[in-house]
Amino acid sequence: MTDTLNAYIRRIPTWPLYMIGGIYPAWLLWQGLTGALGVDPVKVMEHTLGERALQLLIVGLFVSPLRRHVGINLLRFRRLIGVMAFFYVALHLLVWLVLDVQILSQVWADILKRPYITVGMGAFVLMLPLAITSNNWSMRKMGPAWRRLHKLTYVTGLLGGLHFVMLAKGFQIEPLLYMAAILVALMFRVRFGFFHRFV
Repeated sequence: MTDTLNAYIRRIPTWPLYMIGGIYPAWLLWQGLTGALGVDPVKVMEHTLGERALQLLIVGLFVSPLRRHVGINLLRFRRLIGVMAFFYVALHLLVWLVLDVQILSQVWADILKRPYITVGMGAFVLMLPLAITSNNWSMRKMGPAWRRLHKLTYVTGLLGGLHFVMLAKGFQIEPLLYMAAILVALMFRVRFGFFHRFV
């Protein structure tokens, strides 16, 4: 069953998925301009882009557990997932900077005074080297250091989930479900890493 599914997955090209991922924010912007996002389109765009980025981060975290424990191999899509997650995070930040806050001094004040923004900005900063080195040239040049660097993916996922939980007002189940998914992915990573040291 998994062999058949993996054979089908291997035939899926990645370039159309990059295109779809690039078109989605433009479609979201068009919805905002045409009034389809309600009375506060900026907030909707900001939230939606951030949530899509978090969803992609979570999918990326489960690529290895799916292969190891279920037999479904999505490794060829891991770079695509990571790049698109960073793209959406960057747009999420851009919407907040340019369309929401708009005042540079206020941006800096919010980063310092609002813990959820501090955490979110920390996740973005950690994603920068991951995005820059998400290419074959960097993998060849960095060697084993590349793999160690990209373990930051787990930290960025955790910070992204924490950012969403802290952002939510009152008790909301959705951010907690995202955080639970991230913690499950981390549990698989820690458990497998611990076991691998003794075999």
